[in-house]
Parts: sequence; C-alpha cells; structure tokens
Amino acid sequence: MRPLSGNFGDLALEAVRTTPDKVALYGQNLEITYSQLHSRMNQAGHLFRRFGVQKGDRVALLFQNDVRYIEIFFGLQKIGAVPVPLNAKLGVDTLAYIIEDSGSKILVSHSSWTTKAEQLHRIGRLEHVFIVGQHNEPGRFHPYEELARKEPETLETVPVKDDDISFLPYTSGSTGKPKGCMLTHSGQWWNADTNRTVLQIDRDDCSLVAVPLYHKNAMINAVKPGLIAGTSIVVLPDFNPADVIEAIHRYRCTYLTGVPAMYKLLLNHYKLLKNKHEYDLSSLKFFAVASSDVPPELVRDLQETFNVEVLESYGLTEGGPNVLATPRGRHRPGSAGLPLPGGEVKVMSTDGSEQPVMNGSVGELWVRNPGVAKGYWNRPDTTKQKLTEDGWLKTGDLARMDDDGYVYIIGRKDDMIITGGENVYPKEIEDILLKHEQIEDVCVVAVPHEVKGQVPVAFVKTSPGSQVTEQKIQQYFFQHGPAYAYPRKVIFIDQMPLSGTGKINRSELSRMALEVMQKTGSLASGKEN
Repeated sequence: MRPLSGNFGDLALEAVRTTPDKVALYGQNLEITYSQLHSRMNQAGHLFRRFGVQKGDRVALLFQNDVRYIEIFFGLQKIGAVPVPLNAKLGVDTLAYIIEDSGSKILVSHSSWTTKAEQLHRIGRLEHVFIVGQHNEPGRFHPYEELARKEPETLETVPVKDDDISFLPYTSGSTGKPKGCMLTHSGQWWNADTNRTVLQIDRDDCSLVAVPLYHKNAMINAVKPGLIAGTSIVVLPDFNPADVIEAIHRYRCTYLTGVPAMYKLLLNHYKLLKNKHEYDLSSLKFFAVASSDVPPELVRDLQETFNVEVLESYGLTEGGPNVLATPRGRHRPGSAGLPLPGGEVKVMSTDGSEQPVMNGSVGELWVRNPGVAKGYWNRPDTTKQKLTEDGWLKTGDLARMDDDGYVYIIGRKDDMIITGGENVYPKEIEDILLKHEQIEDVCVVAVPHEVKGQVPVAFVKTSPGSQVTEQKIQQYFFQHGPAYAYPRKVIFIDQMPLSGTGKINRSELSRMALEVMQKTGSLASGKEN
C-alpha cells in the first residue's frame, strides 16, 4: 500500500510496522531486520542532508553488491534526492560523463572501487566522496559507516508528487553515450508492486540476489517487490555458482533472479557436483530470468534439474523498467510473457509508416504503462524522438505477438542483419543452432560484406569433447533454416564475453568478428554466393 508521502523510499514501511524483527537483508556477516533497515535508511537520509543534499539533487552510487547500497539508495529517496546508480565495470571516462551529465556533486563508493573513486574525484567536479567499507586512506574521503551510525534513527519522509523523479538510471550506451532515464515515484510504485503481484511474492518468500544491485534485474525482481511484500533478501557480493547453491541451502531461498548466462553457469556447476545430496534445494519455487534472450533448451534443463518454474520477463531501463512478465503457472516457451496489468504493448511496422502489424509478424515493440520514464535527462530531442505525445515508448526492440497476447522478443532493431535484401534476425539463427546437440552456446553478429551488405557470423561454444567443425555446423543450419541466413563464418570460443550486467557483449563479438574477417579475407567480394 502506497503511503501518504507518495515517496518510493517508504516502500518497506508496511513490513517495518508488521514484522519489525524479521530479517530483511542477509549480507556478508551482516543481518538487518526491517526495524534496523528503517533506522539505517533514516540515518543515511540525515547524513546526506547534513552534507547539503536537498530534494531533487542527484547522488551517484558506485558499488559492488552490498546491503548498505540498499539503505543508501532508499535513504536518499526518503529525503527527496535522486540516486544515480553507476555500472561499476564501466571505464572511468564513461563514469565521469554520467556524473557530469547528471549533475551529481556527491559520489558514494564501495571500498572495492576506491581507485576509481579517486580518479573520478580528481577529474570531475565532485564536492564530496563517501567510502563504504574499509579502505587504506580513511582521511582522504568521508567514512560512510562511521558517520551514518551517529545520525538520528527517525526521519520524516519528504512528500513527493507523482511525477517527481525517483531515481536516474542510465542506459548502457551501446549506441552512443549513456542516457539518463527519469523514472518517477508513482511509476516505481506501480512497477514494483505490480511485478510483486504477478510473481505472487509474499512475506514467506526469500529471494537470492547475485546479479548487480545497480542493474534493473536485481532491483525490480527481488529488492523492490521483496521489501514491499516483507520478504527476506539474500545479497551475495557477486555471482559464484558454489556460493549460490550454498546460500539456497542455508537460507531456504524460494527464488532467484538473474540472466541466462548466470543460469547456464549454475546449471553446469550443479550437474558436476559430486555431493549434491548435501544440499537441500527443495525450498525453490521459481527462477526469474530476464535481461537477455532465454534459449528454450535452457528453460527445460533448469525446470528438470531444479524442479522449478522458469519465469521469463522483459524490460528496459526507460520502460519502467519491467514491461512483460510471465504469471506463475502460465509460462509459454520462447515468450517473455504478457504485459504487466495496467500496461499496454503493440508491435509496429519498421518501414517508416508506424502502423500496427498483424499478430505473428515481426515489428518494433512499443510500450505504454505508468512506469515509463517521463523523458531522458537533458535530452529533449531524444525524448521527443522516442516518446510519443500520447505516452508510447518506442523500445527499439523487435518482437512478435501471438493471438493470446504473449510477446516474443526477437532482438534489437539495430542488431537485425539485412543480407542481400532479406531481413535476418540473429535470435532465429541462434535458436536453430542451439538445437544442435554439440552446441552449448551461440551468439550471432553482423559483419559488412561488399556484395550482400551484411552477413551473419556465429560465435559458438561447443560441448566438452565435441569434434564438430565449421562446415558441419553450416550444413546443419542448411538442413534446418533458410539458406540466405546461414552463418558465413563460425568462430569457436571458450566463453562468451559478458558485460557488467551479465549480458553477452555483442559489441565485443562484433569487433572480434570483423578482426577475424579482415585477417582471413573470407568475406571479400566474389567469395560468397
């Protein structure tokens, strides 16, 4: 229930009132009850207010996973400030751009990123830097923990309007510089609480978070709905399959949230475990998976191995973030689910006419819901380009919809490959190749071609001991897919490069593919039919 303040920082208020002594957060050597979390959020708010932070001010957060990120994030919101979560794995130049663009004058950094914090302080206009955790030079920056614990434990939350900015996440910047997305307090309430309802999360649940807290996956599938519902949340510092298995057993976790790459590693680790009998994983109900394509084979393997539901979803930073979700018991293979209740989606033509396409046809996904960003920070032209006057967001993602309203994500519009006039979708090539019994993982990217314009190249990770060759993979595709879409080059790879959020780094693979093509000259004009 949304409190009178309207402030999303009060999301745990109901649990604080009804179950104050229940553990809200399990961290490294730290357990925090709902009562303690409430006090710590209030202390964070007081501390930053004492250092000049006022309503509407932006504060940048540079963290690895740590429960104190959660108290700081919502403590800032309670005083009306705007957290700016930073992807800690970005380069210093990109981080400096985000801090400058957002107008953040304060940086709160985890001690593991002290070196980056020092660089950002040196090259930027930061007025204050706080360090969370132990570090070697305590006199240089403000020690967050020491200062915060001296602040009052009660705080009157700042009332906000529905369209006041709740927080300012930045897009990944895969096409140009990152863009700040203005997500509102009312939009966050709707998105988090609706997702809680669809996933049927209640106070008896215990979620496990091993993906980055700065990313939407962890926050919208576990932290935000969990704090509203009064669940317990286990926060691991990073993803390690052995630690995940141990945590599920120890804390009796009922669900995980993550990305396909994480679940693949978890699956492989568990299959090789010789002491499975020592771990009781029977508490698990479901796995929430999002942020990237989910191969149907992976879904089946997870279901059979862990005896859980696998619930796919889809979102994007400016989309709320969650747009589509799979209701419990209603999974449809290959689909990212249905629009969240209260939200709308439609699939539109990409030929410039911007007309709805027939069910089953591929087009650009447009979304409209109460959680959609009200615009891009400092980018009125981009806002006008991406958001229609009647509230539709053009996602840039290709999708198709079936007759029951389930949506299937095909990939980014920018990733579509136009080969000799034919539209080729990387996901469709990947789905075919993943059916090969000796292929564990695959990613398809485009490379330029003098005759065809573009052609697909497949990066393939094979099963241990596999002897499959490039020619055999190409022959397999000819037998199961359209000839014009076959991968002109197959590059074998031990591990897919991942971004900081656990997605396959397509930009890095595109660079690698181009490098290979330039060395071999195998795609030069005249050598391809």
